[in-house]
Amino acid sequence: MINNNMTLILLIVAFVADISLLAIILKSVAKNQIRKIFSGNLVCLVICIVGQIAQILFADRLGINPIYFDYIVYIGTCFLPITVFFTGLVFANTKITFKKKYLLLFIIPIVSLLVLWTNDYHHLFYIHYSTNIAATEYGPYMTIHNIYSYTLLIIGIFYMLKFSIKNSGFFSKQSILIVLGMSTPVIVNILGTYKIIPMEIYVTPITFTIAILCFALAIFKFKFLSIAPIALQTVVDKISDGYLVINENNKIIDFNKTFLILSKMEDSYIRNKNIFDLVENTDLSIKAEELNKLLLLTKKTNKTQTINKYFEKLNKYFHIEFSSLNNKQSFIGTLILFKDITQHTEDMKTIKDNQESLMESERLASLGQFIGGIAHNLKTPIMSISGATEALQDLTTELDNSIGNPLVTDQDFHDIAKDFSNWISKIRDYTEYMSDVITAVKGQAVTLSETENNSFDLEELVKRVDILMKHELKNALLYLTVKMHVDSKLMIHGDVNSLVQVIDNMISNSIQAYKGKTEEEIILEFKQENENLVITVEDHASGLPKKVQEKLFKEMITTKGKNGTGLGLYMSYSTIKAHFNGNITFETEEGKGTRFNIILPLFSNWKN
Repeated sequence: MINNNMTLILLIVAFVADISLLAIILKSVAKNQIRKIFSGNLVCLVICIVGQIAQILFADRLGINPIYFDYIVYIGTCFLPITVFFTGLVFANTKITFKKKYLLLFIIPIVSLLVLWTNDYHHLFYIHYSTNIAATEYGPYMTIHNIYSYTLLIIGIFYMLKFSIKNSGFFSKQSILIVLGMSTPVIVNILGTYKIIPMEIYVTPITFTIAILCFALAIFKFKFLSIAPIALQTVVDKISDGYLVINENNKIIDFNKTFLILSKMEDSYIRNKNIFDLVENTDLSIKAEELNKLLLLTKKTNKTQTINKYFEKLNKYFHIEFSSLNNKQSFIGTLILFKDITQHTEDMKTIKDNQESLMESERLASLGQFIGGIAHNLKTPIMSISGATEALQDLTTELDNSIGNPLVTDQDFHDIAKDFSNWISKIRDYTEYMSDVITAVKGQAVTLSETENNSFDLEELVKRVDILMKHELKNALLYLTVKMHVDSKLMIHGDVNSLVQVIDNMISNSIQAYKGKTEEEIILEFKQENENLVITVEDHASGLPKKVQEKLFKEMITTKGKNGTGLGLYMSYSTIKAHFNGNITFETEEGKGTRFNIILPLFSNWKN
């Protein structure tokens, strides 16, 4: 009687637990498939427990054969393995479509019930029935029923355990709960059914209730029924980035389908393989030394390390990220993420090629603007040299006629020599000027890749700017004022042609900003601020519109409409950044003018 009372209490506790959990699930807003299937488990258990409580309370008191109560108990017992099987199936796939073939699963349970309910006529289910399993003698059909039931239970548990381990890890709390909860009733019932341990039939629903309580912890603590674990694996298999997970011993323990597709490798080939063996025996384009350095650095700093690699065999570019995986401050492995950047790399290459083409066109267009001025600049000294040669010819004739003439004195010969010297000096000045013009033009005519990283002084810089911009300024009836607040012999290291082009472009922009106004001033100023040389090009024209200010230096933008490419300042900014380690800033006010400041670090120039 004491044992019966204790068993009754345990069954009532199990009943209350199952009913409470069922009520909570049924009241839940989310009505997903996993909740519905899990509710089926609870309904089956409630039926079992109700039948066994009734058996304890009424079998002896009313003199009813206890086996008749088992007719009710087995309604839940026969269908519970099916609901557990479907729980595992939905758990593994997030959602399933119930197909007609699944109806075949119900054949054995229905036959089992029919065989049990007619047991008095054939004793195929029980030869001798007792609530004490050790005293029970089973009929031949019971073997079929047990094999089928345990097979479904084990498959359901296998699905849940497999995908819990895959998504959360073998030693995760969720996986441990599944193992503990679902293993308890299966193991206990197998041991009891085959009389390995003494057990009463009432133990079965109690052990299954333990399983349900374990699931309850998963429900409320780990959101087991809110987020189907397989969803995570489905997501990572669908993302465009591939990944590898390696443990602290550098063995590959996980990866997604995307990595297999990207690397063109087989699952069996890489699973549990050492990452260094994989690198050595496949074309991953990463040397073992480099990989080891990245892994050690990732582990030591706990910071993501990145590299870009071209995999020749795959003909793909990858951005590879190494991230440390830690559990409570303890290093447990590394996540290696492979991002396919082939298309991005090719697009950037195309953009770069197009930009270089546009920049070359812009340079040639700027050079074309210089041609008219250059022709004028060269025409004047050439005409002067031509005049000088005529004068020298006259002096030569005069000198020839003076020889032997008694009227020509020594002083006359000295005067002729002096005239020769004056004209030769003028020719020398003209030829030097022409040489400077040619040098300046040649410097602007070179291609973008042909830079001259030599030292030059500010005087040379101003001279080239003056030569190349003189004609354009003269035609616009504007004048350039140079303000030199530093030593004109200050040396700058770098490509003088690039800097000349940047300044000329800014002066040209200022000329166009005046929109035909004449007798206006453009200021070219040189001054030192801390460790920097600041070259300023200033005008007092209309200023820059706000929409242009926001995009300046960030993209190719122009205020010249179809007459501009927008490359000038964009290219200038890139040139100063790349070739001089400097910067360009601007100050502008609509209607009042604009100042562009080219900032060159003097320290790096002196150092170089």
